Amino acid sequence: MVDERESTVEQSQGVVLVVDDSPDSLSMLNDALEQQGYTVLIALEGRQALAIAGKIRPDIILLDAIMPAMDGFDTCRQLKLDPSLAEIPVIFMTGLADTESIVRGLEAGGVDYLTKPVSIDELVARMRVHLANAKLKHSAQLALDSTGQHLFSINGDGALLWATPQTHDLFRRAGLDDAWLRDEFSAQLRRWLGFDPQDGHGLPLETPEYPLQVKMVRRSGSGEIMLKLIDGRAPSGAERLRLHLPVTERESEVLFWIGNGKTNREIGQILDTSPRTVNKHLEQIFRKLEVDNRTSAAAIALRYLLDEG
Repeated sequence: MVDERESTVEQSQGVVLVVDDSPDSLSMLNDALEQQGYTVLIALEGRQALAIAGKIRPDIILLDAIMPAMDGFDTCRQLKLDPSLAEIPVIFMTGLADTESIVRGLEAGGVDYLTKPVSIDELVARMRVHLANAKLKHSAQLALDSTGQHLFSINGDGALLWATPQTHDLFRRAGLDDAWLRDEFSAQLRRWLGFDPQDGHGLPLETPEYPLQVKMVRRSGSGEIMLKLIDGRAPSGAERLRLHLPVTERESEVLFWIGNGKTNREIGQILDTSPRTVNKHLEQIFRKLEVDNRTSAAAIALRYLLDEG
């Protein structure tokens, strides 16, 4: 039998954690948000909010700035230090309307800032936008995770924001602990970013023993930077095909360039052989891979070539 509260959460618009030391504000927001279809969790101060979020992960957090013991700014910073909670959007709600307080809220990790008294219609509208953005980002990260590529993202200071499981695995194989990633890794990336690298540009990392390189993938409008981690000990593309497919060394080289869209003539020039010889190799490749054309052969090759990490 499904627990009644679990059923309610599954059917709601989302789980909202409201953090405010005013019982009147909590009561008003609880009633208003429940009427809009949200499941509401409440906390009276920062430490309580952290404890609740650690047990029941909310989809979004509405956070008062001025509270006893731990204020909203410190609470938000603590949330962002926890990888499992860092991506939850935080909206500040406070009577502090000065520019300095707004900047503090955003620098602490908030995605939005509303001054009291809060308009419920405006609050719900902004919540929907941030919930939708968070959902899209989460879906994109899941998609990247499933590709098996060594991808990760950083902010403008070089701090690691997110990485695929394969990237974390490679960090561990290279013997790089959290302290190295937080300090030395971020410092190297920060210096590199100062030279404004463009898409495709790479940086050989100065690591204790394991050869690694990062390559610029793209920058987003939000300031997040997507990078790819290159394993210096990984086999080349042709070697990878040779390891995974029933082809000879030369056939793996031909197949590698087929996967990169080269013609027989271009492959012949690269491998210093004739197009006719390349075609002979292709006949053997088609037979061994049980395909009828170069497009199908290229598709098989790309399964192993797309993960260049």
